[in-house]
Amino acid sequence: MTDRKDELAENLAKVERRIAAACAAAGRSRDEVTLIVVTKTYPASDVRILAELGVRHVAENRDQDAAPKAADCSDLPLAWHFVGQLQTNKVRSVAGYADFVQSVDRARLVTALSKEAVRQERELGCLIQVALDAGESARGERGGVAPGGVEELAGLVAEAPGLRLAGLMTVAPLTGEYAGRQRAAFERLMDLSTDLRRAHPAANMVSAGMSADLEEAVAAGATHVRVGTAVLGVRPRLG
Repeated sequence: MTDRKDELAENLAKVERRIAAACAAAGRSRDEVTLIVVTKTYPASDVRILAELGVRHVAENRDQDAAPKAADCSDLPLAWHFVGQLQTNKVRSVAGYADFVQSVDRARLVTALSKEAVRQERELGCLIQVALDAGESARGERGGVAPGGVEELAGLVAEAPGLRLAGLMTVAPLTGEYAGRQRAAFERLMDLSTDLRRAHPAANMVSAGMSADLEEAVAAGATHVRVGTAVLGVRPRLG
């Protein structure tokens, strides 16, 4: 366990240096960017080590893995982010442990999350996932609503009991006009965030950037970066 703690501490320090350098290059304060460690496929023991090392935000993308892990770590001072595509039949479970759902992308999901948040007497922070590989009215390959659908969906979240509109999230697209152009993709997300905040000033979270492109996200103005591999190592293949 000591070896694993040393490994994670070293990796966290490297990521911290990258974020700090990216903030400095962009003329931003380091405290403007929150690191979310994506712990998917890794055990609760790693989450505990990360918490000991000062991590306060962790993310998961599969409820069947996240739910037991969150239960095992319920004594830790962590904020849990759900970042995967979320089916409505998993909403009851996710609403029980997630502090933020970053993958809100359709009205039916808003309705289901609201119902469960109210039933469980919880408030869920919701980020609208923007699909930059979609047309103005389509959905993206990995979920998300097209840019043209953000305003309407944001209004639904903002009015839904038990939900709090927190901001926007995106994943750098693999196809379409932004493929291979992470900086441009994240700048487009920032433009959408600016538009969103005119109507919803408190929706100021911008979640973008992962292990390979966090610098581009910070340069564009992201407030949260989601880093997994660079902290935890190359993930084991799911069989």
